[in-house]
Amino acid sequence: MYYKIGERIEPFEPKSFDNIPFQYIAVISSEEWINSNRKFNMGIEWDFNFDEITSTGAEVNIDSLTGTFCIPSREVFSEKYYKFAFALDEKGIVFVDDEGFASKIIERLVKTKKYINPCLEKFLYDFLESIIHRDYKILEQFELKLDTMEEEILNGENEDSIKELSEIRSHIRDLRIHYAQMLDLSQELEENENEFFSENNERYFHLVCQRVQTLYDMTTSLSEYTTQIRDLNQAQIDLKQNKIMTILTVITSIFMPLTLIAGWYGMNFVYMPEFQSPVAYPIVIGVSILIVIVSLIFFKKKKWL
Repeated sequence: MYYKIGERIEPFEPKSFDNIPFQYIAVISSEEWINSNRKFNMGIEWDFNFDEITSTGAEVNIDSLTGTFCIPSREVFSEKYYKFAFALDEKGIVFVDDEGFASKIIERLVKTKKYINPCLEKFLYDFLESIIHRDYKILEQFELKLDTMEEEILNGENEDSIKELSEIRSHIRDLRIHYAQMLDLSQELEENENEFFSENNERYFHLVCQRVQTLYDMTTSLSEYTTQIRDLNQAQIDLKQNKIMTILTVITSIFMPLTLIAGWYGMNFVYMPEFQSPVAYPIVIGVSILIVIVSLIFFKKKKWL
């Protein structure tokens, strides 16, 4: 598909890309790029493999700017990435897209955008904005989930929270890496090394940089929040273990003198006078009960129970 950047983004059928009076957008497959990339007159021999695309970024060439996008899916984080490439110069931009992700964004812009001062810079701003426009809400949802997990951990209801926390931490890490790469791409466009863009329009890329930087800062903050929740969970586990150890220590302390009494009178020496006394057994019972009561009172005062 080929589009003209005018008051609206409109499809058109080019006969030639030589001296066309407007800037354009092209969306083609990798096979089409291999067979017909020379018609765009960008002066590059650019070979790439979609399987080798692992990041978002741009590279400055003599007569063009080339780059790739590797965008994590917002529905199935860490499992699916949308990959496509692009090449641009002052005349327009060519997207090489076998998955149709770039095409969907452009079709949405065709339906919704109307330009007072049409230019390639404004289109690129809208395109990059479309990639991240839902992310503020996604990050807010992550924050709400983390708040809920924190409450569950404090209430001792964290059986499934830690697994979910690990997944959220992984998703946030993927987004933070993506935003860092998007930030580099936006800065590369803003630098305008090849002077493809109007100086007055470089502000669009500055706006993108600011928004991506905000998202990057949010993911950094959320990542630190996940670390705090993980530490809080470990602290709760340690607290539970300490309580268990305290109870075991108290029980052991109570039964130590009782064990001594049982061991002492279990020796069965013939001349132990208590064996012959009719009140010996009740006395031992009373002493044992007294030891338990005194021990419990002592531990209560020490706030060990």
